[in-house]
Amino acid sequence: MNLRNTRTPILNQGNADEKREEIRQYFHATYSLDEQLYETLASQDAFYLRPEPLRHPLIFYLGHTAVFYVNKLIVAKITNQRINPRFESMFAVGVDEMSWDDLNAAHYDWPPLDEVKAYRDTVRGFVDETIRALPLTMPIHWDNPFWAILMGMEHQRIHLETSSVIIRRLPIEKVQQLPLWEICPESSQAPENSLLPVAGGRVVLGKSRDHALYGWDNEFGRQENDVWDFSASRFLVSNQEFLGFVEDAGYEKEKYWTHEGWEWVNYCQARHPLFWIDSPAGYRFRTMAQIIDMPWNWPVEVNYLEAKAFCNWAARKTGKPIRLPTEAEWYRLRDLHAILDQPYWDKAPGNINLEHWASSCPVDRFAFGEFFDIIGNVWQWTETPITGFDGFQIHPYYDDFSTPTFDTQHNLIKGGSWISTGNEATRDSRYAFRRHFFQHAGLRYVESNQPLEMPEAMYETDMAVSQYCEAHYGRTYFDVPHFPVQCAEFCFRFMQQSGRSKALDLNCSVGRASFELARQFDHVTGIDFSARFIRIALQLKEKGNVHFELAEEGEIVSYHEARLSDTGLDRVADRVDFFQGDATNLKPQFTGYDLILAANLLDRLSDPRRFLETIHRRLKVGGILVIASPYIWLEEFTKKENWIGGIRKAGESYTTLDGLRDLLGQHFRILDTPQNIEFVIRETRRKYQHSVAEVTAWERTV
Repeated sequence: MNLRNTRTPILNQGNADEKREEIRQYFHATYSLDEQLYETLASQDAFYLRPEPLRHPLIFYLGHTAVFYVNKLIVAKITNQRINPRFESMFAVGVDEMSWDDLNAAHYDWPPLDEVKAYRDTVRGFVDETIRALPLTMPIHWDNPFWAILMGMEHQRIHLETSSVIIRRLPIEKVQQLPLWEICPESSQAPENSLLPVAGGRVVLGKSRDHALYGWDNEFGRQENDVWDFSASRFLVSNQEFLGFVEDAGYEKEKYWTHEGWEWVNYCQARHPLFWIDSPAGYRFRTMAQIIDMPWNWPVEVNYLEAKAFCNWAARKTGKPIRLPTEAEWYRLRDLHAILDQPYWDKAPGNINLEHWASSCPVDRFAFGEFFDIIGNVWQWTETPITGFDGFQIHPYYDDFSTPTFDTQHNLIKGGSWISTGNEATRDSRYAFRRHFFQHAGLRYVESNQPLEMPEAMYETDMAVSQYCEAHYGRTYFDVPHFPVQCAEFCFRFMQQSGRSKALDLNCSVGRASFELARQFDHVTGIDFSARFIRIALQLKEKGNVHFELAEEGEIVSYHEARLSDTGLDRVADRVDFFQGDATNLKPQFTGYDLILAANLLDRLSDPRRFLETIHRRLKVGGILVIASPYIWLEEFTKKENWIGGIRKAGESYTTLDGLRDLLGQHFRILDTPQNIEFVIRETRRKYQHSVAEVTAWERTV
C-alpha cells in the first residue's frame, strides 16, 4: 500500500463489491498514514505539549479522528454502539481558532498514550467490520449511509494536514525525521517574479448532489461570477521575494497592515514569517521535522494578515492595484489551464497529494503553461471570506462543519499544499481559516481593477435554528409568553431550596433560558447537542445580536434581528458559557450545580433512562432538577423499548410522570404538583405548533 499516493474514491462508477473494497482500502490507507505522521514525535511527552496556543495538544487529535468515526456512525444511525463513552465525549469536539475559554487546561485530564492507541485499534477494527457489512448501493451520494464513512476518512485527512502544522511548531528536539516524510532536496536562489495576463470570463462555482466525488456541504450549490481581465504573478511568492518586505521593515510599518493585522503584529511581536528562524548566520527554515538552510526559492508561508500586508506593500512600491486573488479569480486561472481533478491524474501535476515530497519545493519546479504551482506546494490565501452557495444545505451528519465559518472572519485558501490529500486535493474543495491562523499556506498576488465585494455575514437560514431564534427572542403568539422565560421563572420559585451559585441549562437551544437564569445565578452553563444552536447562543453572548430569516409563505421570507439588550440580558451575558455536548455523556467538569433545567429534552434522548439515573451526579445535595417536556415519544428519536412512559404496563397506563417518579425516586423527591407550560413554535406566517409541556421540580436528597 503506497500511503503517499492515494486517490479519493469515484462514487458513481464501478459495482458495489468493487467499490466497497476500494473504500475499505482507502480507509486503511487513511488510518495508517495518520498514524505514521505521529511516529515523527520523538517522545511521549510531545503528545501533551501545546505548541499551537489555539489548538489542543496532539493527544487530542490522535483520539479525535477515531472518535469522529464512532460519533458519526451513531448520528447516521448506522450503529448505536459506543466503544468508550469517556473518550467519545473528551475527544468529540475540537476548538475553533478563537475559542479561548475551552482551552483551559484544567478542563482536560488527557489519558495515557497507550490507552488512546488501543482505542484507535479497536475503532479501526470496528469501522472495517462496518464497511464489510453495511449494505451498499451505487452510486454513493450524500444521503447514502456510506457517506458517513467517507466523511470520517476525509475528516481524518484534514487533520493529517492540520496536525502536521502543529508538529511543525513543536520544539525541534521533540520530533524526528523519518524516511516516509523526506523533504525536497532542491534549493537555490529564487527566480524573479512577474505578472502575466489572465483573460476574464464567467466562473461557475459549486457542484450538484450527483457529483462523482465526496464533498463537504459548503461545496454544493451554485454561484456564478463574472471575472474581469486581470494579471497574476507567475510564481507563488518565494521566501526571497518576501524578504524584500521584511528588510523594508514591513512588520514595523502600520501603513501596510489592516487594522486587524496591525493588532495581530503588536500582540505577537512578529518580525518575520513564523517558520523562519533568525540566527546569527542569517535566516534558517523550519520544515516539519528539520531545521535547514533557508530555501530562498521555496514559497513563503504566512497567514492572511501577512499576505495582505505584503500585497499592500507591493501596491505602494509599484503603484499598481496589487492584492490577493478572489476565489473566483483563482478558479478562473485554474480552469483556463484544464487541470485534471485529483482521482483522474496519472501523477500529481504539482507538489500535492504527498506524491512528491513532505515539504514545499522550489516555486519554479511545477509548470502549468506559463504559470507555476496553480495547485500544490502551499495553499494560496484569497480575499474571499467563505460563505455558502445558493442552495447551500447543512449535512445532517455534521451540522457544524461549515456554518461556524460563515461569519466574514474566515478567508478561503485554495490550491492545496504538499500534504493536501483526498478531498483537499480536489478542484471543488473549500477550506477557510481565521485570518491570523497558520497553515501550510502562502500567496500568489494579482493586479486587478475589479472591486472587491464587501462581505456580509449570512442571515441564519437554517429553518429549525431560525424558528428557535424567533421562539426565544422574537414576538409572542396567541398570548403565550416565551417558553424559556416561563421555565426560568418556574425555576426561581424553588431557589430557597438551593443556592444561587451555578445553574446548568441542558438542551439550551439558542440560549434564552441560560441568559434568563443568569439574572439570579452567579454562573450558568448552557449545553446543547446541536452545534448549530450553540453557535447562535455564542454569537448572542459575544456580539449581543443575531440575524435570521423566517418563512412567510412559499419562497417569501422576512428578515429579523434579535438583540440581548432589548430585554436587558446583555447585562448578565458574561455569567453564561455555552458548550456543545451530549446530555447523556457529559464531560466531568460539568458538575456541582445548584440547579439543572432540562427543558424539552427528555423525549428527544436515545437513552432517557440513563440520563435520569445519572443526572444526580451533576447536582449538589439539596440542588433542584427541573424537567419540562410535552412527552411526545417518537421512535425517530427514542426506540420504544427505551420510552420511560406513555406505555402500558400489565395492561395499565404508565405515564411519563410515573416513570420519572420511579427512576428519580432513589435520589430525589418531587416538589409541589406538576404544572403546565404552553409554548408556540412559528413555522410560517400561517402555521404554528402550539404545545403544552409538563414541568416538575425535584430536590436531590442523597
